[in-house]
Amino acid sequence: MPNFIDQARMVPRVALLSTRAPRDPAKAWEGYWSRVRQTGAGGEVLWDSVSDTEWNQYEGLIQKWMDLTLPVVDVGCGNGTFTRRLAGVFPLALGVDVARSAVDRAELESAGISRTEYRAADFTTAGIGAVIRAEFGPVNVFVRGVLHVLRKDQQRALARNLADLVVGNPGKVLLTETNFRGNPLAYLQSLGATPGDIPEQLERAISGIPAPGRFGAGERAATFPAGDWHVDGEGPVTIEAVTMTAGGPTAIPGYYAMLSRP
Repeated sequence: MPNFIDQARMVPRVALLSTRAPRDPAKAWEGYWSRVRQTGAGGEVLWDSVSDTEWNQYEGLIQKWMDLTLPVVDVGCGNGTFTRRLAGVFPLALGVDVARSAVDRAELESAGISRTEYRAADFTTAGIGAVIRAEFGPVNVFVRGVLHVLRKDQQRALARNLADLVVGNPGKVLLTETNFRGNPLAYLQSLGATPGDIPEQLERAISGIPAPGRFGAGERAATFPAGDWHVDGEGPVTIEAVTMTAGGPTAIPGYYAMLSRP
């Protein structure tokens, strides 16, 4: 059960950290990634657990629903952890991120790994989906943990670009998103935060990037309306974060949807 007294005691520290985050999301993400020193299971990037358990959920969905002869675009690729996984399944995995520093790190960490490419681009910018489509042709799309940190207007803009990517072809879109249904302070508690101790990975996220939200079936229906999209499958998944407390990776309730254009 949530401890509301502890949540109240956390408010001053969380509020102070939040004031440090840049208001411009693109600037925030660039600033965040430019300061990252270590990724992976023991690193600073909260969502980079490199978990086989999490990936295995997605690979099963990919094998079931997606055309494996098409390239795949990993939207919001960060340092390329999942881009590299996808490159083991598809003929080409293109990682795209708004932060140039993230792309630089992804290219460094992917050195010597075939079938990966990266580029810096903002997928909430009008027309970027059409640009990628013109260059790569029909593609699949993978999106992990991006929509829940976007404003509603940004979510709709990203959806329009994804529509441009897969319209008129057999490509599909796999969304996997954080879907924690409690309030933001309860979410921080679930990740190991206490009034006297907020783990470093959480402090970096609170003070550096847009605040997380949640993205489940309701949010998906509002962002990807039925007239424009077909839901091939949806349901719960587990998102895993880096270990911040004893007992291994931190499990976060998540949601997936496999989408296609009618």
